[in-house]
Amino acid sequence: MLFDLDNVQKSYGNFEALKGITLQIEEGSVGLLGPNGAGKSTLIKTLLGLLEMTRGSASVLGHRLPEQAHKIRQAIGYMPENDCYLPYMTAVRYVSLMGELTGMPRSEAFSRAHETLYYVGLGEARYRKLSGFSTGMKQRVKLAQALVHGPRLVFLDEPTNGLDPQGRDEMLDLINDVKARGVSVVLSSHILYDVERVCESVIMLDQGELIHCGPIDALKADKGERVIEIQTKEDDERFRQALISRGFDVEREGFRLLVRLGADADPLAILDVALEEGIQVRHFMPGELTLEKAFLTLLDEHNEAATA
Repeated sequence: MLFDLDNVQKSYGNFEALKGITLQIEEGSVGLLGPNGAGKSTLIKTLLGLLEMTRGSASVLGHRLPEQAHKIRQAIGYMPENDCYLPYMTAVRYVSLMGELTGMPRSEAFSRAHETLYYVGLGEARYRKLSGFSTGMKQRVKLAQALVHGPRLVFLDEPTNGLDPQGRDEMLDLINDVKARGVSVVLSSHILYDVERVCESVIMLDQGELIHCGPIDALKADKGERVIEIQTKEDDERFRQALISRGFDVEREGFRLLVRLGADADPLAILDVALEEGIQVRHFMPGELTLEKAFLTLLDEHNEAATA
C-alpha cells in the first residue's frame, strides 16, 4: 500500500489546511491535482513526516506516521518545484551529498551519484558547477538527487517546470522509465497532459478537501468530454448553426469546427445532422476524453455544493 490515510486533518489555528482526508492508494503512479491553495503542499509535507497531523492516522509504504517518519524519508525521494541546489558544487558532489543525507556511506553515495547522473543524461556534465547549468539541466539534477539512494517512491513537484517542449517530453520519458523500474511516482503538476502521460490514478484536492481519488480512466469516463474536429466541403457556418440548434456545443477554430460532447454522447449523431442538412463532411476526427475537462467539472461541482 502506497498511502493509507484515515481522517487526516491539519490545522493552523482556526484555518484547516487539510479537512479529514481519507484514502487508500496502491503502489504505482499517482497524480496530485488541485488549484493553488488546495492543500497539495501540505499533504506532501505531511506524508513526508515534515508536518505533524492535527488529528487522524496515516501510513506511507506501510510505515506509520509520525512514529516511523525517519523510515519513510529513507524510502522516498523528493524533487521540489523550487531550485534546491548549492550553486558552487559540482553536480556529482551535490547528488552525492543528497545520498549521504539519506544515510548512505560516502563512497557508496559518490558511486551512485555518478550512475544516477548518467541515467538522467548528465554524465558528461557531472563535474561542472551547478551555477552554470541551464534550466533543463537543473531539473535533471533535481531528479537525480531524488533517485540517488534507490527509493521505492518519488514525489515529483512540477518536474517539467520551465522546460521547452522537447525538454518536457524527455523528462516525461525519464519519469516513465523510473516507473518501469518499479519505483512508485507521485506527480504534482498544473499541466494535466503531463499527469495523463505518467499517471494511472489521481488524487484531487480543493480547499483542503478530497474531491476525488481513483483511476484516471474511470474519472474521464464519468466527468470527461470528447472534442470532435470537423471540416466540411462547403458552408460550414450553416452546419454550425444546425448543430447549435440541436443542442450541440460548437465553436470555430480556423477552418475547423470543434464540437464538445459529454462522455456518454454518441459522436455519430453529428453525422446524422450533416445527412439531414445535406452537408458533406470531409474531415471527422473524434478526440479522446480529457482529464482537464473532468478536473474542471469536479471543481465546479464541489464549489457549487460548497455554496449551496
